[in-house]
Amino acid sequence: MSFASLMVAVDDGRHAAARVRLAAELAHRFGARLVGAAGGLPDYPQGFGETIVPAGMAIEEIRQAALDRLRGAEQIFREASCLNDRVAWRSDLAAPVPFLNRQSRAADLIVVGRPADDEEISPGMAVDLGDVLMGSGRPVLVVPPGVEHLKAGRIVVGWKNTLQTRRAVSDALPFLRRADAVQVVRIADGEDRTEIEDVAAYLTLHDVNATAQVVTSSGWTVAHDLRTAAGAFDADLIVTGAYGYSRLREWFFGGVTQDLLSKGAVPCLMSH
Repeated sequence: MSFASLMVAVDDGRHAAARVRLAAELAHRFGARLVGAAGGLPDYPQGFGETIVPAGMAIEEIRQAALDRLRGAEQIFREASCLNDRVAWRSDLAAPVPFLNRQSRAADLIVVGRPADDEEISPGMAVDLGDVLMGSGRPVLVVPPGVEHLKAGRIVVGWKNTLQTRRAVSDALPFLRRADAVQVVRIADGEDRTEIEDVAAYLTLHDVNATAQVVTSSGWTVAHDLRTAAGAFDADLIVTGAYGYSRLREWFFGGVTQDLLSKGAVPCLMSH
């Protein structure tokens, strides 16, 4: 099992080129095609559409400005992926997340960026990470701002015996097999190692150099403890399931996925 086609979400933010370079390196490593995708909506005044022309507003100019932003995103993609032989570009005047989710039919893995506070993405081009995780039906690699390379040499698997985590482990096998070392981590108050040792043994059958580690809860959040465990292992990739609870519940009360998406300097591969 490997990745044959990677897709990267492109916008006009400050870190878009770095994200494309990371995705291009991964595509080259796996011998995969790289597809750039960008959706963007015209920045019409609120309450107006293309069929209504408000006084003093040039609707066609607004539409052309949106097309210019998409052409700019394509230029970023072409320049940052220039060392790859197999690339393709897809864009449309459309809401970025539904557009990306529709295009995900052509990819094994979606690479998206976690925007910085000063990312400066144009209105109508920003991608909501949670919506991509919930709607793409593909594993999603979330790249923190400023991260331009991913060796994935040491990987932490954040284990919880859920459908989402089991799917994430399966989806991440191309990374796990190539890693120098993989640690299956369970955040718990007890010392029961049965589950994670079973997972580590399963990964070993797939030619993964995996070990198991129980981490005692610190009393902070699970995401905090998982990031701490990743730091102690010197991991440059975290693999975990996404939204074991409903996304609405996490939005109200917080959760591991929401915490991992909003913080941390290590890329995360997540599956829902």
